[in-house]
Amino acid sequence: MKTSKIYLGLAITLIAGAITFTSCRKKEKTAATPADNEQSTATDNNLAESTSNDIVAMGSQVSESATLTTFKTDGNGILSIAPCASILTNTTTKTYTVDFGTSGCVGADGRTRTGKLFFDYSASTLGATKYRNPGFSLSITSSNYVVDGNQVNIINKTIKNTTPSTITPTAYPPYNLTWSVTAQISIVKANNGGTISWTCNRTKELLSSGDPLCYNGQSYPIDWTKAKVKINGTASGVNAKGENFSATAKDLVRDFTCTPDNTKPHRHPFISGTIAYTPGTRPERLIDFGNGTCDFVGTVTINGQSFTFTMQ
Repeated sequence: MKTSKIYLGLAITLIAGAITFTSCRKKEKTAATPADNEQSTATDNNLAESTSNDIVAMGSQVSESATLTTFKTDGNGILSIAPCASILTNTTTKTYTVDFGTSGCVGADGRTRTGKLFFDYSASTLGATKYRNPGFSLSITSSNYVVDGNQVNIINKTIKNTTPSTITPTAYPPYNLTWSVTAQISIVKANNGGTISWTCNRTKELLSSGDPLCYNGQSYPIDWTKAKVKINGTASGVNAKGENFSATAKDLVRDFTCTPDNTKPHRHPFISGTIAYTPGTRPERLIDFGNGTCDFVGTVTINGQSFTFTMQ
């Protein structure tokens, strides 16, 4: 068993915890047909989405090299301020523990974490020990894990590498590495904001598998700072108001070289793709993250009304 200290900058969040909407095109209200612009379900879904995918990102890095290299508060080295988190590695039980402490671990994206995450890869097959290996399986749980005041309870979360086992180990392939992601999470929002229940079933694809600077075969770890990933799949749950919702993600793309805000160098938003979500019995809302432009701006359409949103 060994312990390695790191300085964690909260990197690789797939979506911000909240989105802010402003109207682009408004429709007049009538007594018979009031305007439907409810957006709290989207906000809660994106908080869960962000939280879940951030944990996936940490699991991928820890299992590749037992470090969180892109999670440091300084991309070029260790800062002289207090240690941000520690990683406990146990090769016998095939587990990793990431401990953020109790005083608050502030990352380069400005988010604060406390508590622990537990990563267990003992159920892997085909002798897989790394996130990049076909047959690799990672289950994740938590203890007192809090992000920006939101208590995150991981009921169950599993990531499986679904890449064909016929992969050539000495060269990068003509196909993309793939994973399946399932999760059941509850989030108790800060300031008595209610509780979100969220379940997802997703596929993840490394679009830059053919780029040797990102992935150069099974003998080398994935360089996530140069990665581009695509996500598809479904999610459902109950928002903080107690209303059921469902969501379908289609071709969500995130480029880890995209950094719209240089003061938060490890915050990389989705740059394209859509999420169609339905809150309760209300009409479907369609969130569009754009056509590949590196920014925090997208649109949401509700009953023909379009609004811009900014990922925070």
